[in-house]
Amino acid sequence: MRPQSNGGLGMLPQLFAVFFKIGPSTFGGGYAMIATIEREIVHKKKWMDTEEMSDMVSIAGSAPGGVAVNSAAYIGYRLGGILGAVTAVTAITLPTFAIVFALSFFSVLFKENPKVEAALKGVHASVIALMIVAALRMAKSSILDAATLVIAAAAVGLLLFTKIHPVYLILGGPAAGMLIVLLKRKLGIKVRTEKPAAEEEQELQFPEYYI
Repeated sequence: MRPQSNGGLGMLPQLFAVFFKIGPSTFGGGYAMIATIEREIVHKKKWMDTEEMSDMVSIAGSAPGGVAVNSAAYIGYRLGGILGAVTAVTAITLPTFAIVFALSFFSVLFKENPKVEAALKGVHASVIALMIVAALRMAKSSILDAATLVIAAAAVGLLLFTKIHPVYLILGGPAAGMLIVLLKRKLGIKVRTEKPAAEEEQELQFPEYYI
């Protein structure tokens, strides 16, 4: 992946402003931020298209670390090289760090307050709902046929009923995918590796998570 030439150093302040706004404006982190990132980068700024966003989601989700930070690094590097990646990652983590630091400080003072405990339980429930919806949206754009459905179901089953480390699933998924593609080609079966452009563009529209 080579960085694009979109203004050089002049792109850095814009990258910082966009990701600095994204960080504290979404709850749930990770995949819950993808909708906001897509809206800002694809629809508002038009720095990337939906196909590149789809690639970003796949890469950010399979790489170690947080999906939101990985996405910021990917987009920052794509648009501004190494400095762009550093700028985007700093911008998306800085406000969150400040907010979590402040909440941690005040939680010590108010952790026994029933109203605070009730509010936190409500936040937990909301975050779970956001992640479920994001997972369903990703499933619509990622499950292409019976083979990908079996891989996804097997991964969920292993995570739920075994103590297997997720890294083995991350490594095993691509290996299983490549093996299935090779077998299909040898048997003369049509291989489908992505959805049609129109369908993919429609499925990539994740629900928004603005508060």
